[in-house]
Amino acid sequence: MSLDFKPQFDSFFKDETFEGSFTFRNSPQAIRRFPFPFDRDEYMYSVNIEPHVRGRKGSVFENVFDVDEHYVSEMRDRARVLARDPLRCQSLPHMDLAGWDLLELIMENLATDYPQWFHLNKSGNDWHWINKPLGIDQKFTFLDNSTLPHGPMEYITRQMQGDFTLQDEREGNLWVDAGMVTTQADWSLDFDIGMNFFEWHAPVPLAHEKMVFERALKFLLKLQHGSPVRRFNWTMTVNPLLDTAPETYPEWGPMRTSLTQENMGEKMHLRVELQALFRLPRSNAIAFSIRAYLGKFAELVTMPKWGRRLHRVVRDLHPDLAAYKGFLRNRDAMVQWLSQYDDGAPTSPGIWPED
Repeated sequence: MSLDFKPQFDSFFKDETFEGSFTFRNSPQAIRRFPFPFDRDEYMYSVNIEPHVRGRKGSVFENVFDVDEHYVSEMRDRARVLARDPLRCQSLPHMDLAGWDLLELIMENLATDYPQWFHLNKSGNDWHWINKPLGIDQKFTFLDNSTLPHGPMEYITRQMQGDFTLQDEREGNLWVDAGMVTTQADWSLDFDIGMNFFEWHAPVPLAHEKMVFERALKFLLKLQHGSPVRRFNWTMTVNPLLDTAPETYPEWGPMRTSLTQENMGEKMHLRVELQALFRLPRSNAIAFSIRAYLGKFAELVTMPKWGRRLHRVVRDLHPDLAAYKGFLRNRDAMVQWLSQYDDGAPTSPGIWPED
């Protein structure tokens, strides 16, 4: 695998892997700031959209884009996946301007929120970008593709944790016409590219009967520049895999059969996606960021409230949702393991751990 950056590991950025030896771990600080998605002891699919505003200091909501201890290793893993399958990044020709919009959005916010790591200098259309953790120093001309080693969307998302898609608005709908998707939860950009909002959400159970997506699309079409929104999504994965794509299912699918009561705490991970949507200024496209966080069961239950709540959510989840999220076959074993961390005590409202 060749890298077009020079990884800089230090006391903050961890050197870890998301395949093979699976050395990924969360530090105690990362566990406390994990975006636990359940604000009550039950779960039913919902839009759960709220304004994407800066939130609690130290949390994943503190900044517009969250950069954490896994950043450098995740970027190395993204490069590995792209080297193996370049179709994980695609952009239809008419989405080029949206790619520049996204590049500007990301660079400006990273430089503002993390000045110790990122720097952006603008002189008209002559821009200078420095990414210290990845060892990147790039001068380029804004809106001139020939001055970057990749197209604008690919260039900047090779330096960002999480996946990104760009939706073009036309015909009263949103169309997935570009994306960088290497950390997906069992869906394929190559399959979905060019689909509209209802087509790419077609596999989701129960939500269609409740008209969830009709309401969500109506809301998103009214999204304004400067007023982004966010939501949580979640699933489960065996082992700390970021890349659980259909294209690689023969590699990660059999791992689901490897769970025992002895290894459940280490192998089973709650995977949470912090999803944000931004209206872009020049193209009028919508950028959709999908930042995935992994927390192994053994880490999450160190927060007693989360241990109790996770047991109750998994135990009582509708079977169709458990199947859609990929753990129906293992649910009984998961409930058995989690039950030892549920003493029946009430849990407080909200997602935050109790101090």
